[in-house]
Amino acid sequence: MNYLAKRLLSVIPVLLLASVVVFMIIHLIPGDPAELLAGPGVPDSEIQMIRENMGLDKSLPEQYLVWLSKLVRGDFGESLVYGQPIMPLVMKRFYNTFLLTLAGIIFSVALGIPLGMAAAIKQNSLLDVLVMGVSILGISMPIFWSGLLLILLFSVELEIFPATGIGGFSHLVLPAVAIGANSMAIIARMTRSSMLEVLRQDYILSAEARGVPTFVIIIKHAFKNALIPIITIIAIQFGYLLGGAVITETVFVYPGLGRLLVDAISRRDYPVVQACILLIAVMFILINIIVDILYTYIDPKIRYAK
Repeated sequence: MNYLAKRLLSVIPVLLLASVVVFMIIHLIPGDPAELLAGPGVPDSEIQMIRENMGLDKSLPEQYLVWLSKLVRGDFGESLVYGQPIMPLVMKRFYNTFLLTLAGIIFSVALGIPLGMAAAIKQNSLLDVLVMGVSILGISMPIFWSGLLLILLFSVELEIFPATGIGGFSHLVLPAVAIGANSMAIIARMTRSSMLEVLRQDYILSAEARGVPTFVIIIKHAFKNALIPIITIIAIQFGYLLGGAVITETVFVYPGLGRLLVDAISRRDYPVVQACILLIAVMFILINIIVDILYTYIDPKIRYAK
């Protein structure tokens, strides 16, 4: 509990730093939100009035403090383009992206870990070569290309799954496979290398010499001790998929956070951009905390410095 409390407290300065970085980066983007909101042909006097109403006439430190005070109260402001509160807009899109990311990581783990374990157990066999070949293909193939192939095969030719949009489970299958293929390959390779390292340890050879069943050796001894790097790479991939789902969402016309972020950047909707990036940063931080806590349950020998 003490470690958990310390980790939660350490989130505060990280979030503050992230908020500063997000705020400064957004204000370095060329363009004037007041001019965008006013539209073409508006006199400079009216643009200046809009700028004052938005607080853009203040210095950057003053603008940041005002923005931060609103964040603490849960007020992300209003979208300059959509003209509605940002929080409901962003959270709806975030929910869609989270579902897609969760489906993609489940697909990655469900295939990547068994394939990696099988390749490690049957090292240098035909199965090992096939698994590594599939992994290299999965890492090398761009998401937009694999997404288009999936649409052509399963939507156009076989007509099994819908190609675009959002709805039930069937709408998640193709984008989840497309977004998870790369992560599946990475998880499979990490699982194989981690398992091989553990299988060469003396205690594994000793268990084999004592006649311990192979299944017990693989699951109870080898896989459990190989989990630390596997969980680390899964967490990294989850964060990567969550923050980089924009390509998949574009290919499958999926209304997620990535598409909202790109649209907001292109239309200079600064408040929405800030909210999206800050939300992604918070998720990365939470994932790191969850992984750190999992370490202590997987390996009791891990002790964190006070």
